[in-house]
Parts: sequence; structure tokens; C-alpha cells
Amino acid sequence: MDLVEVLPQRLHMLRFPIGQAYLWRDGESLTLIDSGHVGAAAAIEEAVRSLGLRPERLERIVLTHCHRDHIGAAEELAGRWGAQVLAHRLEAPVIRGELPVPEPVLLDWELPLYAHGLTVPQAPPTRVDREVEDGEVLPFGGGAVVVHAPGHTPGSIGIHLPRHGVLFAGDCIAGVGQVMLGVFNVDRAQAQASFRRLAGLSPSVACFGHGDPLTEAAAATLRAAAAIP
Repeated sequence: MDLVEVLPQRLHMLRFPIGQAYLWRDGESLTLIDSGHVGAAAAIEEAVRSLGLRPERLERIVLTHCHRDHIGAAEELAGRWGAQVLAHRLEAPVIRGELPVPEPVLLDWELPLYAHGLTVPQAPPTRVDREVEDGEVLPFGGGAVVVHAPGHTPGSIGIHLPRHGVLFAGDCIAGVGQVMLGVFNVDRAQAQASFRRLAGLSPSVACFGHGDPLTEAAAATLRAAAAIP
């Protein structure tokens, strides 16, 4: 796992072999956006300590959607440090293992990528302590706004920190090579609409589930990629 600084004293990316998570810091209080794969908890804790921070100050884990590379370590981390796990109401039953993971409608070029993604170990049933809805404001980052962004999965969300100009887009948007619509969508048209909605927030920093964060000209790049005039 690689630890990458995105914003000094505020935001770090935790990059795994497939996918990534983000660590947000409010003083000593920590929030994790997604959690990486099963078995990543120890590496995440080591990364937290390497920053001079304490894992027991991890207050919440916000899951952008139900896929294994995003939720795998959440149960272990929450159980060890008492963090609250949050996810959208539509995604929570899947994360808990009560419903199956929705199957994407794959384009031909996505098939080998999807097969590679399935090499990530399957995530265990994971508790969700709080089910969130579109527009809810969470107590970190000066007020973190939940943005329902369905299409990749029905309950996918973005997290917007208006005070800091930061957007966590989950897998609705990807930044691998170029900024583009994320892959493996259950409803491509819905995902495109969500892309446009997230791009319309005009963040100064955009963080993706796959690919490097945008820290320069983020708003213009997102709007162009989403074809917003």
C-alpha cells in the first residue's frame, strides 16, 4: 500500500493494488472514505501511525458503495477502533450481506478489467451503523454533504466538502489515464447523470476510487469530461 499526501495536514490517499481509500483529518479526529480490501486494516493502521496520528481517533468510515475493494477492511477497522460505519440506505443491505451485490451491465472492453477486479478477496458481511440519504451533512470536513450518485450501484454516493472544495466521487468517476465515467455500472445512463451532477459541484480537488486525484483545474476538467457546457 502507498500513502500519498493530497492536501497537507488534511488529506491522504491510501493506494492499494486495486482501488484506494482516503484519510481525512480534522485535527486529531479521523475519517476514512472507503476502506480498501480484506486484510488491509493493518496497513491502514500503520499508515495512520506513520503520520503521527492514533488509529483510535478513527471516528467514522464512510463507504461510497458496496464493492469488495471499497468495504473489505471496514468491519475489522470498526471492530478494533469503534468507528461508526456509514453507507447509503440502498447500499446498506448489500454491505451487510442481506442482499447480493448487484451485477453490472458490462461493455465488451470492460470484461477483462472486471475479471481482474474479481481477484480482490470477497468482503465479509459488514455492519452499517448509520444509513444516510442524499443531502445529509456529516460532522467532518466543516460539513460533509452526502450526494446520492446512483448508476455504478443503486446506492453509490459521493461526499462533498464545500468548505474545502473537496469531492470524493467513489467509482462514479475514474481518473485512470484520463478523467472518465467509472466502469462496471449497473445503469450506465444513470451513472452518466450522476457524473454530471458531481461535476456540477465544481470542486477544486476531486478524489476517485481509481486513479490519481485531481488537484489542479479539477472543476474545469470534470465539467469537460462530463460534457457540461
